[in-house]
Amino acid sequence: MPKLIFARHGKSEWNKADKFTGWVDVDLAPEGVEEAKDAGQKLKEAGIEFDIAYTSVLTRAIKTCHYILEETDQLWVPEVKSWRLNERHYGALQGLNKQNTRDKYGDEQVHIWRRSYDTLPPLTDPEPDRRYADLDPRTIPGGENLKVTLERALPFWEDQIAPALREGKTVLVAAHGNSLRALAKHIEGISDDDIMDLEIPTGKPSVYELNDDLTVKEKYYL
Repeated sequence: MPKLIFARHGKSEWNKADKFTGWVDVDLAPEGVEEAKDAGQKLKEAGIEFDIAYTSVLTRAIKTCHYILEETDQLWVPEVKSWRLNERHYGALQGLNKQNTRDKYGDEQVHIWRRSYDTLPPLTDPEPDRRYADLDPRTIPGGENLKVTLERALPFWEDQIAPALREGKTVLVAAHGNSLRALAKHIEGISDDDIMDLEIPTGKPSVYELNDDLTVKEKYYL
């Protein structure tokens, strides 16, 4: 039976500072390290053995993946990194304090930018970054909503994650709140409206037990 585990990275330094982060590569805060280790211990206690792990190219997700594998004594498990699992790009909001942004634009507008499925944030010009040097510049976003995040994550799902699951493998995806929300929408068939209410918790891995056709047989949190 294929099994898929989602692990959202824990608190980052910019989470502590209440800033929009997106593609900015910030590190885990000490609390986030403990959340990642705690998630690993829960997975170890559950006896879950991974065949492969996937993560983004952002430090906070990569370290979360490594802490989980270390805590479960599985650092040897093959690991694949992809920009397609990055957090959604918050455009011109990146680096701004969330409360200051609410004060300027209003709670409702900021809530729409953060949680709606198809409303884009204010856009910005992408900054050069060597980790994306091999990509077609047209694929690098200046801002994303959840719809666009899902559109760029789906090819990686179809090309990498889904084939591993169809082989019956147990898969870890250590990523970000919105990239995991996007994949959850696809996997669970969540509507555009209902996805606004889905929250991916930190420090609590979500486990999908899947049927052979990758429909969800059971979902639960550890």
